[in-house]
Amino acid sequence: MKNWFNLTFNKVFFGALLGLIAINFFVTFTQDSLMLKSTMALFIPVFLIFYLVKYKSLRVVFISFLLFSFLGDMSLTFFSNETFVKVSSILYFLSYLYLITMVIPKFKLLKVGKLIGAYLLGVFVINIFFLYTLYSILKVVIPDHTEVLLFGLKSLSLIVLAFISFGVYLNTQTKQSILFLVAVVFMAFSTILNYVNLYYLYHWSFEMMYRTLYGVGLYFIFRYIIADNKYKKTIYELRERLSSENILA
Repeated sequence: MKNWFNLTFNKVFFGALLGLIAINFFVTFTQDSLMLKSTMALFIPVFLIFYLVKYKSLRVVFISFLLFSFLGDMSLTFFSNETFVKVSSILYFLSYLYLITMVIPKFKLLKVGKLIGAYLLGVFVINIFFLYTLYSILKVVIPDHTEVLLFGLKSLSLIVLAFISFGVYLNTQTKQSILFLVAVVFMAFSTILNYVNLYYLYHWSFEMMYRTLYGVGLYFIFRYIIADNKYKKTIYELRERLSSENILA
């Protein structure tokens, strides 16, 4: 019965993702300005409702991530395009910081092998170099230096998040680390598409892909939290059982 309920929940949760993607596809295709501003903010409330139906508790760090991400999604509704870019960059930057806080305890730098450490460092340096190059270009293209600075901070936090999540995956290769890494990859690609829309060429298909990748990234974040909760529950039950067996012995 429990396995059947878990299977049903997984299907319904995935169905919610497909439904949200369908809504955003329709909105971006029709280019309804009011719907474009409001539907982006549907992902987190819908996922959160489904999550809380089955799981009754949330960690403070995860709540903070959801709050700042939701405010970032909602910012387009309340601000003009110029202000929206700055406000949303600040809010998403803070949300990424909370994701970093959530995963960094699992990043055991001293346990990383020399080869893996060198590989991670190389990938990190390459990404920083590309970010610096893009930052230098945007300083020339965009007259507002505050906007460029916020772009750099948001991008840097995402690079650090990807670096840490990749390091955790290489070091542990658990289900949770895979889910978190996949989530970060989707969120990174969604951010890149958003930059393309903002600074280079806007097209409804880019907007649709950006929203889809963002929604899938959030979906895998929730899947990571669910898997992590199950893992911690299993460890707790195992310790309780071993403790009771030792007492009886």
